[in-house]
Amino acid sequence: TFVSEHIYNPATLAQGSTWDIAFSPDEDQEFIYLADGQNFKISIIDRESMEVLYTFGDGGRQPGLFYAPHSIATDSEGNIYTTETYEGKRVQKFLYQGMRPVTVRDRAPTWPASEL
Repeated sequence: TFVSEHIYNPATLAQGSTWDIAFSPDEDQEFIYLADGQNFKISIIDRESMEVLYTFGDGGRQPGLFYAPHSIATDSEGNIYTTETYEGKRVQKFLYQGMRPVTVRDRAPTWPASEL
């Protein structure tokens, strides 16, 4: 039974902005993690309201940047894994650092922990 749909970033042309999704590993799976391959970003979306709460990433080949993030997955500890197509050709891991208030909605890039 169809429930609803949400168009994410409708101004995006070409292949569109929704390439893959994953769910947060909490019991309620409160958040959707969306791989936006066309805009080179990852978005964190509230599953109930479908509001984009936070985005990270930008175009590039450096750690924390994306070249067409194609797939996204999470592990049991909440870490996020992304894969990239075209010239990205890699897997990146982002460490889950807990829940806290968001003061900046769009952050680019999210640098590796060793550089923070």
